[in-house]
Amino acid sequence: MNDQFELDRRRMVEEQILGRGLCDPRLLAAFESVPRHLFVPWEDRHLAYADGPLPIGFDQTISQPYIVALMTSLLQLEGNERVLEVGTGSGYQAAILSHMAGEVHTVEYLPQLAERAKRLLSEYPNVFCHVGDGSLGWQESAPYDAIM
Repeated sequence: MNDQFELDRRRMVEEQILGRGLCDPRLLAAFESVPRHLFVPWEDRHLAYADGPLPIGFDQTISQPYIVALMTSLLQLEGNERVLEVGTGSGYQAAILSHMAGEVHTVEYLPQLAERAKRLLSEYPNVFCHVGDGSLGWQESAPYDAIM
């Protein structure tokens, strides 16, 4: 199945991201290296690379891959920035940002989602997960070069 995930991920990058005009090599490399299927519930892993959002529990979703790519590209990251992400969700966006920025601080309001994401993001040493209300930012690690 891992081979299928790799093929699906490659197809996702080619069709959904590159095919829609996002061609930053660093962005494409980030999407090629982050295994999106690990960030979706087990029962939906076969849909992980589909062109749409998926439920992750608690009435939340993991965003469509293209939307994650578009939002990331709009930050115009060069690689050394400190980024704040409000709403960790599954952690997928933070994993992508980890390849694009120097440091990523991500804040999740729902403790259950935050804990799940924190486990997944432990593979990304420049990502720091926080539990709290991110609507006012995360002052402890400010200032930020970009906020998503």
